[in-house]
Amino acid sequence: MCVNTCGSRPWWPRALSRPFLAGLTATTLALPGCQASLSPSVPLFGAYFPSWLICLAGGIIGAVVLRVLFIRIGLDEVLPLRLLVYACLAAAIGLLLALTLYGR
Repeated sequence: MCVNTCGSRPWWPRALSRPFLAGLTATTLALPGCQASLSPSVPLFGAYFPSWLICLAGGIIGAVVLRVLFIRIGLDEVLPLRLLVYACLAAAIGLLLALTLYGR
C-alpha cells in the first residue's frame, strides 16, 4: 500500500472538495428546521416540556398500574425477568402514548 510514494494525491484534499463543501453547506442551512417551535412541547407550570418526557412519565405510571394489577391477579409471581418485563411495558405504553397523542 503506497501512502505518498506512488504519486497519488493524499486523502484530505478530496474531503474538502466542492461536492463535500456543498453538502456541508446544505446540511448546515437545513439545521434551523430543528428549532424548538416545530417540536411537540407541552406548556406545564410556565415551562415547555418535550412531549417525549410526558410520554415517558405516562409509560412509567402505566407500568406501575399494570404491576399492581398483575400482583392482584397473581400473574406477577410467574413472570420471568420481572424488571425487563416492566421496563418493556413502560416503553410500550410510552411509545403508544406518543403515537396516539402526537402522531410520532
